Amino acid sequence: MTTTIDTVIFDLGGVLIDWNPEYVFREVFEDHTEMRYFLTEVCSPEWNEQQDAGRTLQEATEILVAQFPDYEPQIRTYYNRWQDMLGGAISNSVEILRGLHQNQTHRLYALTNWSHETFPVALELFDFLHLFEGILVSGEEKLLKPDRRIYELLMSRYDIDGRRALFIDDNPKNVKGAQEAGLNAIRFESPEQLALELKNFKIL
Repeated sequence: MTTTIDTVIFDLGGVLIDWNPEYVFREVFEDHTEMRYFLTEVCSPEWNEQQDAGRTLQEATEILVAQFPDYEPQIRTYYNRWQDMLGGAISNSVEILRGLHQNQTHRLYALTNWSHETFPVALELFDFLHLFEGILVSGEEKLLKPDRRIYELLMSRYDIDGRRALFIDDNPKNVKGAQEAGLNAIRFESPEQLALELKNFKIL
């Protein structure tokens, strides 16, 4: 690469932290087909995304209870047991982050689509989140990746030159959004693949 990267920006869920509502709802539903229906049509990714955009958990829950009264107990379980959906740290990815922090050669930031109400729980659970110079949380800003404005806000707030920064995300749409906003960006597939990509950028 001809441009020297001085800043690395991590997505959190799916890159450094394992999160999956199935960890809870495999216990709640005996029928796997019904569980898949519930997580795609009731507590759907699109519904969950609105909490990442700033909607309160209470409002989100009551909206669904009104729409799907037969699923009220399961809907209320979603945020009552939200912490149980966290599978833990993706350890090899976290080791890469810790190595970068120890080397002190790059500025480290995070940009995440996450509810402002549940993110404090993650901050308590995962000590490595405190290695970042700054974390921009979508629910606090009421902006979601891949909206161009959230990348521009990140760069403006932390004085980041997109040409000298690398963004890492497991969602292709978010990677594309970052590139369109002027950031170098790569899709995360595994810690091993990430390490290779970082070597290509002369970061590792």
